[in-house]
Amino acid sequence: MDHAVGVLVSTFLAATVRMATPITLAALGETVSERSGVSNIGLEAIMLSGSYFSFSAMFATGSVPLGLLCGIAGGLAVSLLHAVLSIRFKADQTISGLALNFLFLGLTSFLFLLQFGKTTTLPSIPVLKPIAIPLLSSLPLVGDALFNQDPFVYAVYIITTVMMVIFYQSEWGVVLEAVGEQPRAADSAGIRVQRVRYFACIVNGVLGGLGGAYLTMVKLGFFMENLTSGKGYIALVAVLLGRRNPLGVVAASLVIGSAEALQIRLQTMGSNIPSQAFGMLPYVVTILVLCFSFGKTHNPSALGLPYKRDKR
Repeated sequence: MDHAVGVLVSTFLAATVRMATPITLAALGETVSERSGVSNIGLEAIMLSGSYFSFSAMFATGSVPLGLLCGIAGGLAVSLLHAVLSIRFKADQTISGLALNFLFLGLTSFLFLLQFGKTTTLPSIPVLKPIAIPLLSSLPLVGDALFNQDPFVYAVYIITTVMMVIFYQSEWGVVLEAVGEQPRAADSAGIRVQRVRYFACIVNGVLGGLGGAYLTMVKLGFFMENLTSGKGYIALVAVLLGRRNPLGVVAASLVIGSAEALQIRLQTMGSNIPSQAFGMLPYVVTILVLCFSFGKTHNPSALGLPYKRDKR
């Protein structure tokens, strides 16, 4: 009985990590962007673009590296478009992000239809398999969940560690915070505000594109219209819940991922309750957690505000 419970817990933890990974990647990218003062609600567009272009490239070539590169390029293109609109042309960042979400929802669906036509059977690609880390994957309970995963999960470990060091132990972390809090003072100190913000947007596009690529290359193995189903918006919530701290963002993503893993488990158990009710569970949990954390998050002072150097 104890062994059965252990297997059940380990399986649930592994599913939680897998469900949380795309959200974590996108949320970590948005964390960098928001710390620089650029808010990008267009995470949904970034992930959708990453999903489609990674799938399309891998389907056409069978190359995993090319699929990854195209997924990154897709996410990067959306993020840079948002950066140009919000940094160069001083557009409202909320409107810009929402417009990109609607644009790429239609664009990716159109490109998919153009490439594959109308079909009742979705084209598919082989998904990446887990890679077990010797010794660590044999640890009780957490071994299989944390160290018998796909490369994207291991990338999250590395990215989170690097971000913690950069944010709190490096000069660049101070520069990033200064640009997000007091861009005019940072400019006076010789920091190139716009350049820092563009770089932050690039990081956001790369990580968000990877989050989208995860959905097609690891989780599903296919692409369809509106594949992300709101995960970009959930990633935004993870950034708020995690207070723009990489470890906090990972923890928030795991909470949301656990809700998604739970709803899948409940659906497979068999019930007369409609599957749509279970499908709402991750979003309900997200809203509840967000309500309990209301008012506890400090936003960078210049978040969402375009920097106008000639304005005093």
